[in-house]
Amino acid sequence: MARSAIQLYTLRALDEPLDELLARVDDAGFEGVEYANRIGDADADAVRTTLDETGLESVAGHVGIDALEDNADDTVEFYRSLGCEHLVVPWLDPECFENEAAIEETADRLMTVAETVDDHGMALSYHNHDHEFAEVNGRPAFEHLAEATEEPLGFELDCGWTTVGGADPVAVLDRWADRVSLIHVSDADESGSPVEVGDGVLDVAACAAAAREHDVEWAIYEHDDPDDQMASVVHGADVLERF
Repeated sequence: MARSAIQLYTLRALDEPLDELLARVDDAGFEGVEYANRIGDADADAVRTTLDETGLESVAGHVGIDALEDNADDTVEFYRSLGCEHLVVPWLDPECFENEAAIEETADRLMTVAETVDDHGMALSYHNHDHEFAEVNGRPAFEHLAEATEEPLGFELDCGWTTVGGADPVAVLDRWADRVSLIHVSDADESGSPVEVGDGVLDVAACAAAAREHDVEWAIYEHDDPDDQMASVVHGADVLERF
């Protein structure tokens, strides 16, 4: 059964210290957190204290690929100090997947970074949006990328964005489960605008069943643009009980 976490990007607009937000996340019932942009400005000591007090686990950190290429030592050690054992590249531009040559170059770049992170004793995954499922020579770009890479690179499969991209996240997970230990549970309408999970295109029940079947370690809730951040947190915690 997948454990529940929240991507803190969901709460980026709340004007509260990160350690206070972590306490509220714990109160909502989440077991872990995944860091995003706010962690760089947070009081790291206060964050660590709150993690100790609540028992929340640091599941992963979203880190731009440039930071890992330019200064892997300091980047890895910072996240290690928070208890992270997993880093995730959260985004690469659509141009990185527009044709086979671009995908091969992207695959080489990600593999180089994954091997560096692995040498530091951490795991690295790539997090998809919808553009990785645009067709390149008759197949989704994601398939080309997955076939052009291997461990130690893994994938954080965003089920909502995969669906928006025209693919079935259950089928993707069925094929690549051995390289997926983290999934994002997000949702959007047919135009790609974020909505609360269950109100959009995502088949929540099917994704939950697939996550259980394949022993996904963490199901991570994310809403890119919630109207009410804390209400969304509570809703996300309820949704992830199915996982």
